[in-house]
Amino acid sequence: MSDAPEVTPGLVVVDKPGGWTSHDVVGRGRRLAGTRKVGHAGTLDPMATGVLLLGIGRATRLLGQLQLTDKAYDATIRLGQATVTEDAEGEVVSTTPAGHVTDDEIEAALVPLRGDISQVPSAVSAIKVDGQRAYARVRAGEDVKLAARPVRIEELSVSAIRRTGDLVDVDVHVECTTGTYVRALARDLGDSLGVGGHLAMLRRTRVGPFSLQHAATLDELADDWQVIGLDTVTRLAFASYDLTQEQADDVRFGRTLTSIDLGDPGKVALFDPAGTFLALYEQRGATARPVSVFV
Repeated sequence: MSDAPEVTPGLVVVDKPGGWTSHDVVGRGRRLAGTRKVGHAGTLDPMATGVLLLGIGRATRLLGQLQLTDKAYDATIRLGQATVTEDAEGEVVSTTPAGHVTDDEIEAALVPLRGDISQVPSAVSAIKVDGQRAYARVRAGEDVKLAARPVRIEELSVSAIRRTGDLVDVDVHVECTTGTYVRALARDLGDSLGVGGHLAMLRRTRVGPFSLQHAATLDELADDWQVIGLDTVTRLAFASYDLTQEQADDVRFGRTLTSIDLGDPGKVALFDPAGTFLALYEQRGATARPVSVFV
């Protein structure tokens, strides 16, 4: 397939089904879009469902920028069992009765997991260790130890607690910075309570400004291919600045803009007088320099 002129560049927000890899979804997206120029932002594990962003055509160049954003999840943490993968897909490595753990003890154990924390990523992550993915080393039988990294947990709230015998399921809502491992939150909660824990369910409800309200299932997309155009995507995802015609002409050639204040320290989406997205720029002192030009 080729990237034909009729392919509309933009984002498709998929409600990923369980059991599919993010790469599987990209493959289906390529067939539905009629182009191989399809990529995704923010990998979801096969067991996870929910918001997965697909970039179509020229919008694939935005995906690296869109990954650097906040995300939201609904999740179920199962206390009383630890698994090798820290989620429901891994082999159970320890079982400890958790029925005695009270609601107040669970809430108290969540307090240190909120705010700016130092989190050790899941060993079965895509982080590279000496050039090889950590999960590949774990599957090969290695004992992988990853360094802690700073993340921010903006919200970690309990919506329900359910008890079945010696197991306790804690339903939580999580809002966090990119790079956070919800599996690691489940692991750390179980460890702090002394009963072990793993992630039993994960559904991503939002990536930046794109939520389940924007999403469609793959079956729905097969019937009605829904692309959010670049002009709308960039207005939603970045601070924006409307240019004069003279400035727009300079931006089309990737020129530095002098004596200008974009009004935001981060990446800013620039639009011509007709409202067409042209480029991402960053303010550097009294000038604005291009990050990526899309025309």
